[in-house]
Amino acid sequence: MKYSFAKKLRVALLGYGKVADLHAQALVGTKDADLATVCGRNRARRDAFAAKWGISSRETVEEAVLKDKIDAVIVSVPHPQHKASALEALEAGCHVLVEKPMALNTPECDAMIAGARKAGKVLSVMSQRRFFPACARMKEAILAGKIGKPSIAQLTILGWRDEAYYASDSWRGKWSSEGGGILINQAPHQIDLMLWFMGPFAELRGFWGNVNHPYIEVEDTAVAAVKFANGGFGSVLASNSQKPGIYAKVHIHGEAAASVGVQTDGGAMFIAGMSSIAEPPLNDLWTIAGEEKLLDRFRAEDEAFFKTIDPTIHFFTLQFNDFFGAIIEGRAPLVSAEDGRETVRFIETLYGGAINHDHSN
Repeated sequence: MKYSFAKKLRVALLGYGKVADLHAQALVGTKDADLATVCGRNRARRDAFAAKWGISSRETVEEAVLKDKIDAVIVSVPHPQHKASALEALEAGCHVLVEKPMALNTPECDAMIAGARKAGKVLSVMSQRRFFPACARMKEAILAGKIGKPSIAQLTILGWRDEAYYASDSWRGKWSSEGGGILINQAPHQIDLMLWFMGPFAELRGFWGNVNHPYIEVEDTAVAAVKFANGGFGSVLASNSQKPGIYAKVHIHGEAAASVGVQTDGGAMFIAGMSSIAEPPLNDLWTIAGEEKLLDRFRAEDEAFFKTIDPTIHFFTLQFNDFFGAIIEGRAPLVSAEDGRETVRFIETLYGGAINHDHSN
């Protein structure tokens, strides 16, 4: 179903923290929407956010819909609140784009998907790294059959989070309020990419624990072996224990003995509201027959492009444009709610089937 809008979509931000500020910056560059409102229970914080961005301040989404004629909501509250926030927005009649991870577990994701279907609204999940040129090249090559059936995946995150990071918000680093560590918070982007390239997973075995962060309850490191539904295999190493951060990569190897890969993050890892993106995302592996020499060109293109944009917000803007376009054109967004659920299912399975209960390290 296509929608007809005489003017731009009117958007509310639900939340006013570090990520919300980046979202506000990115929304300035969107072509089909305007940021109109910020919503939340803490009046002082939301009023300060509203004053900064010249928008209205409302306690609830329902109030924003009635007073500001809101069409869509960006949910940027801490992820344990994603389900309740998304349902609030859907029930108020809004389309919803929720920050990663979609929710704490698959039952919560299912409730959100059911709510979107009942409301007849678009529900999507932030995964802005899909919009990196290097990731798009990989997806196009895989879809074109250039590597054969994608058969082996390697996901590696060697990052770092210090004590100041965990102290920056009271909910971080606790099972009860964060629901986990690197798997639920930092790794969803790369997990989403791996599943985007390989398809859904069938089996998963792994371990997780805390290597060098005694001041948090949750894991800082996880490893896993994966079997995908297409018969392929994968390995995962995700860690926040390498100071100051080394890289994050996703490599895909095909049955045609050809490989493609991306370094999504290099050096000190990006922390929303606390640091900027240090190095350009780029292809670091490309062995497709007849295209081996393209790797240097791809790297040069990505490095040059990186210098022309604000990488901290540019890829948010691209996903916002896709989301708003999906609403207007009556199509599915590039990142579906089902995609978000599959990432959560992966994390949930690796944790042992229940993210939201007490664990011991």
